[in-house]
Amino acid sequence: MDLSTFDIDAPRWDQSTFMGRLKHFFNITDCRTALLPDSRLDEAKVLVESFRAGSVPPGTSVEQLHYAKKLYDSAFHPDSGDRMNLIGRMSFQVPGGMAITGFMLQFYRTVPAVVFWQWVNQSFNALVNYTNRNAASPITPKQIGVAYVTATSTALATAVGLNLYTKRAPPLVARWVPFAAVAAANCVNIPMMRQQEILNGIAVTDENGNKLGHSKKAAVKGITQVVISRITMAAPGMIILPIVMQRLEKYKFMQLHGCVEAGARAERLHHVSVRRPSETSLLQQRPLRASGLLSDTYCTMCVCLCNVSSILIASHD
Repeated sequence: MDLSTFDIDAPRWDQSTFMGRLKHFFNITDCRTALLPDSRLDEAKVLVESFRAGSVPPGTSVEQLHYAKKLYDSAFHPDSGDRMNLIGRMSFQVPGGMAITGFMLQFYRTVPAVVFWQWVNQSFNALVNYTNRNAASPITPKQIGVAYVTATSTALATAVGLNLYTKRAPPLVARWVPFAAVAAANCVNIPMMRQQEILNGIAVTDENGNKLGHSKKAAVKGITQVVISRITMAAPGMIILPIVMQRLEKYKFMQLHGCVEAGARAERLHHVSVRRPSETSLLQQRPLRASGLLSDTYCTMCVCLCNVSSILIASHD
């Protein structure tokens, strides 16, 4: 098969259509790729880099190239080309985020439980932010440590303080404490972890990927949008879900055992996680991968615009 006209870096499906974008986002968030051994991922990297260099093993098919690119994108940093740690990969975000959010919503009544799961969540977020950092704006270990400690302290202080403050408040208010802690931590974690981009600016490119220069204003604007979008993305599942669970707890089958409640909560979170690629696909994305931060911003902002209505529907399924 003639591969001379094949562009391995171009999206596999037409990004001007909803179905094309839907297939694209389901493809890049496929959690099955997180289970593959490093040797298989390295093979995919070699094939992708060989094709880019103009050397393709005889008998290589287009389907093999597509799959190799899928594995390459799922495991290797787009700027540095280094293999990313498992927890920080996009393919791990659905199962990892779903599990941690479920535990935060389930164990919110006692201070030790709140402290532990907020610490786990902030550790997870810090690792994800570090893994997907802009390689053009390096960050020192000291800055990473300060960002992690500050974000974790903010989340714990917010969660514990509100948990104690809401002891006499209606039960539903107490259920919203995890969301308040997550929102406060995001306001600290992301700017701190990406402080070099704020100080030095980020690379700005044109539609053809040509570098135009660096902009501090673009970095500040982009990071602000990321913070807002991350909070908005968490809002439907962490605000609406407790309302649904409070209503379900009135029924006898929910009062039989705590495992039933945990299972129901996990099922709702599964709805949220599976529908996110669908929500992101509603709006066409701009190919801003070269600018590092902006790709994250535009992707999450698209989720924000569509998330609330979809989760409301999921809550009544």
